Amino acid sequence: MARTISTNTTVDRDGMLDFVRPRHRMLVATTRADGRPQMSPVTGGVDDHGRIVISTYPGRAKARNAARRPAASVLVLSDEWDGAWIQVDGEAEVLHVPEAVEGLVDYFRCISGEHPDWEEYREAMMLQGKSLLRITPTRWSPISTGGFPPEVAARLDAS
Repeated sequence: MARTISTNTTVDRDGMLDFVRPRHRMLVATTRADGRPQMSPVTGGVDDHGRIVISTYPGRAKARNAARRPAASVLVLSDEWDGAWIQVDGEAEVLHVPEAVEGLVDYFRCISGEHPDWEEYREAMMLQGKSLLRITPTRWSPISTGGFPPEVAARLDAS
């Protein structure tokens, strides 16, 4: 039986952004005050400036942690559990309403397209007191898939 072989495909910045744009399931990792990682499953997108954008609230751990220490990592997953993924590391900034409103509009657009009433959306963001976590990529892993390392698959297929 043929084995699934893991892959690692190195990409440049444009390749990384092309991979991330259609994928919205992510885990964001920030650093707690005690230095340990804090991870949150989130929905995210890529804005027109190539930043990963995530909607949140000011009191959430990811927002508090990123405000204190802006280093953040995002694991971008494919819709299928066994699909490809990439880790993107970067510098985070946290914006709160009212400054965050137009960024939240961009966030919605890059994930869901056009809203039927942008003024209503802006008002809802203000009423909810939303925040925007915006991560500027500084480095990223190869695009990876799971499976056996090639040398292990070859050994298993030969047996």
